[in-house]
Amino acid sequence: MGFDLVDLERSAGGLLRVTIDWPWVAASSPERAITVEDCERVTRQLQLLLEVEAVDYKRLEVGSPGIDRPLRHAADFERFVGSVIDVTLKQPIGAAVAAGGVAVAANRKKFRGTLERATAPEAAPESPPESAPEPGAAPVSHWQIVWRDEPVRKPGQRPSKKSQPLPLQVLGFELSELREARLAPIVNFKGRSATAPAAPTAEAGGSHTGKADPK
Repeated sequence: MGFDLVDLERSAGGLLRVTIDWPWVAASSPERAITVEDCERVTRQLQLLLEVEAVDYKRLEVGSPGIDRPLRHAADFERFVGSVIDVTLKQPIGAAVAAGGVAVAANRKKFRGTLERATAPEAAPESPPESAPEPGAAPVSHWQIVWRDEPVRKPGQRPSKKSQPLPLQVLGFELSELREARLAPIVNFKGRSATAPAAPTAEAGGSHTGKADPK
């Protein structure tokens, strides 16, 4: 049908949630948005497929990614360069890091910042030849997020005109180091998302054990 599968989730109570989107093309502008009609088309097709495959579920929900879209593939990160994202590392950073005099806790795994491409680190001269990637291997993508931690203020306290902004901090990572990455669900004062539109969804209820709902 031409859609990308963004996420597939089976929740308690027999809910099967499917998230779809149009494939991203770097040069395309504006991007195509998923509509309610798209979700309904996919819902009908999935109901037929799930019946044939005898998949047991009670409710099917098909929707678009929404404002907290998961980022899993290199194309997702390319698409959202410049967006604010939340990342969770598989392991803590392991050692206290100081950037411009601001310490980052060694056990910290969750970060929020603006996504940027990063230059791949150069190999150390003493690195053995066998550490080089094999011919034909997929290239490793390097990324980073940048942010400034806001100073802690008391309730009602206004920032001083003389206060200096905190130093910019940078966290570099590879996709293999991430447990999870998502667009930050930021909403402006008008109630609209700063990163993505509201997500349309289509639902199909009823009890399914490989059989379609009776009409």
